[in-house]
Amino acid sequence: MGNPRILLFDLETAPNLAYIWRLYSEVTSMKMVKDNWYVLCWAAKWLGEKEVMSEGLYSNSKDDGKIMKKLWTLFDEADIVMAHNAVKFDCKKSNARFIANGMLPPSPYKVIDTLKVARKHFSFMSNRLGDLGQFLQLGNKLDTGGFELWEKCMAGDAKAWGKMVRYCKQDVKLMEKVYLKLRPYMNNHPNAGVYLDRAVCPTCGSNSIQYHGVGFTNACKYKRFQCQKCGAWGRDTKNVLENKTKRSI
Repeated sequence: MGNPRILLFDLETAPNLAYIWRLYSEVTSMKMVKDNWYVLCWAAKWLGEKEVMSEGLYSNSKDDGKIMKKLWTLFDEADIVMAHNAVKFDCKKSNARFIANGMLPPSPYKVIDTLKVARKHFSFMSNRLGDLGQFLQLGNKLDTGGFELWEKCMAGDAKAWGKMVRYCKQDVKLMEKVYLKLRPYMNNHPNAGVYLDRAVCPTCGSNSIQYHGVGFTNACKYKRFQCQKCGAWGRDTKNVLENKTKRSI
């Protein structure tokens, strides 16, 4: 077994088109919805690899079945999927279009949401991806020019489609940089060590670790270490009190 395969991805979707009486009003019946949303394009890359993959409709078609099938294949290969706002948006939107296009669930995977990570472990002025990129001096999102880009893509404008896909790809590349910067603080990161057969950093899977002190649970004592590659902290799985009297709970 090797390191877990981590897929970073981003979706761009068309808006819903509905009949409403006032701005910000809620749709109270599906009879009010003229056109449901669908996926315009997606971009994705494997953590640590250079290639950024993408698929888009590139027309005024609303049939996203083909491009979602390709994204489904990547999900099926991944051990972990990652997006900025993955839990509330990207993963749910993907699942909605998978099932709408007649697909069964891909093989199980863990989820990393860089938006939730930023909110949980830090107090940034803004947790938006572009703002995090600027604050951490990692880069920024591409400027879309606003809703007009989405409107032109839905009308089949080839130039607009090129810009939309570049925008989506840039989000994925920036998200990877933000993730790597935030990663040492993620004490609930999916354990990379379960995919390997040796003592490694549970966050990034590196075996370049340096021991510093010990950590305790209510009943156990473990050697504690810091990864020399990503900076995250971890601990041995072996309880150093196994052959001694354990601490009372």
